[in-house]
Amino acid sequence: MPSSLPPSRRALLAGAALSLAPALARAQGGTSGTTPQPAPGAAEARSLIAAPLKARIKPEPAPETPVWAFDGTGDGPAAPLVLRVKLGEALRLRLENKTGRPLSLHWHGVRNRNAMDGVGGVTQSPVAPGASFLYEFTPPDAGTFLIRPLVVGGSSEPAGRGLAGLLVVEEAKPPVVDRDVPLILQDWRLEADGTPAAFGQVAFASSSGRLGNALTVNGKPVPELIEAAPGTRLRLRLANACNARATRIRFDGLKAWVAAVDGQPTDTFEPLRATLPFQPGTRYDILLDMPGASEPAGAVVALIGFGMPLARLVAKGDAVAARPPVAPIGENKLLPPEIKLQNAFRRDIAIAGGAVFDKAKPEAAPTFTGDPTRIWTLNGAAGRAENPPLFSVKRNTAVVLALTNTTAFPQSLHLHGHVFRLLHPLDDGWEPYWLDTFQLLEGRTARIAFLADNPGRWLIGATALERFDTGLWGWFEVT
Repeated sequence: MPSSLPPSRRALLAGAALSLAPALARAQGGTSGTTPQPAPGAAEARSLIAAPLKARIKPEPAPETPVWAFDGTGDGPAAPLVLRVKLGEALRLRLENKTGRPLSLHWHGVRNRNAMDGVGGVTQSPVAPGASFLYEFTPPDAGTFLIRPLVVGGSSEPAGRGLAGLLVVEEAKPPVVDRDVPLILQDWRLEADGTPAAFGQVAFASSSGRLGNALTVNGKPVPELIEAAPGTRLRLRLANACNARATRIRFDGLKAWVAAVDGQPTDTFEPLRATLPFQPGTRYDILLDMPGASEPAGAVVALIGFGMPLARLVAKGDAVAARPPVAPIGENKLLPPEIKLQNAFRRDIAIAGGAVFDKAKPEAAPTFTGDPTRIWTLNGAAGRAENPPLFSVKRNTAVVLALTNTTAFPQSLHLHGHVFRLLHPLDDGWEPYWLDTFQLLEGRTARIAFLADNPGRWLIGATALERFDTGLWGWFEVT
C-alpha cells in the first residue's frame, strides 16, 4: 500500500563490448547494421549530426574547448539537444555519426520499444564513425527525458565531450505556465589548455567517477540567467547529464513545487528543506513563480563546496496578474495504481567492486587491482551482452529487486524500459512517486518494485558512465 505520509512531509529517499552479439539483437527485435523502414506516409526523419566543434566552457581568457555536439541544438555551440514532441506524436530521428568513436543514443526514462532503447552493444549495433541509424518510436508517456550516449565500454568519452540532450514530451493538457525552461547540467574535466582530460582512466572508473572542474547549464558556464516579470510562472525542467557528479540542489529565495520526478507526474509537493537529491540521470519538473520586484533574486544552487548557483532568477519588468495556486499536472493512467507485492517475483542483486580503502591507513588513497575493463560487478559478473540474464519473467509480472551496495561508494542506478516504486524497508508501502533512477548509499540495501510489462532485454546499471563502461550493469528479460 502507498505511504501514509504526505509527499510534503517526506524526503526523497532517492537521494538517501563495443561489439554487438547479433543473435541477441535479432532475438529482441533489434537490428544489426540495418535501420527500420518508415511506414507508408510517415513523416521524413530529421537528420541529427553529431560532430566535433569548439565551444567556450570556461569564461575568458581560458581557451575554448574541443567538444562534440549535435547540430542545430539552440543557443550556443555546446548547447545540449532539446527535442519537443507532443504526446502521441512519433519521433523519427536519423543519427549521423561524424565523431571519431562509435555512438548510440539512449532515451533515458522513456518506456521505449526494446530495439529503440539505444544501448550500443546490446539493443543495437553501435553507430560507427561515418555511419547512421534511424531512431523511430512514439513515446508512451508525457514527461522530461534525457538523451545520453550509451555504448557498452565507450559511453564516458561521448558524454564527457558534451553529447547530451533532453526529450520533452508535452502533455495533451499541459499546466498553464508562462515559460517552459530546460536546465541541463553537465560536468567537464578539462586540462589547463581547455582540452578534455584523458578518458579511460582507471583511477576515475574505480572510485568516484569522472568528476569535473567546470560546470555548465545548457552548454554555457554557470549560472544561467533567467529574467522575467514578477509573478511569472515558470516550469523548470532540471536534468543531470553529468558523467558522474551527484549533488543536491537547493532553491534559494524561491517557493518551488515538484510536479514530476524522472518524467512521471506526482502530487505536487515542496522539497524538504528546499533541497532535492540530484544524481546523474535524474530529472525534476519544477513549478514556481518569479519573485517580486522588491525581493532579492532567487537561485537554483548545487550544494558543491559553499554552494554553486546553477541558475539565477531575476525579476524584470511590470508584475503580472496573480496566478492560481499550483496544482498537479495530472496522473499517468498507463501506470498501475498499485503493485501486488505479495505475489511478486523477487531477486537479490549485489553490487561489488571498485577501489579498496586500507582501514589501517585511512589517509591513504584507495587502490584497485585486477582487470581494468571489469572493475564492477552485479552478482559477481561484470556487464557483458553474452552474460546470462539476472532474471527472466513473463510479461506483467510484478518484480521486487533487493539491491545491496557492498562497495565503498554511493551508486546511482537506472532501470531501463520501466519505472519503479522505492519500497519502505518492511515492504509496508512505497514512496509516492515513480522513478527510473535512484542513488544507493554504500553499505545499504534498497528494494524497488515494478511491473515488468515491457517485453525485451533490459538493463539495470550505473548512471556514472565510467562505472557503466567498466562493468556496472546487467540485463534482465521480459518475455
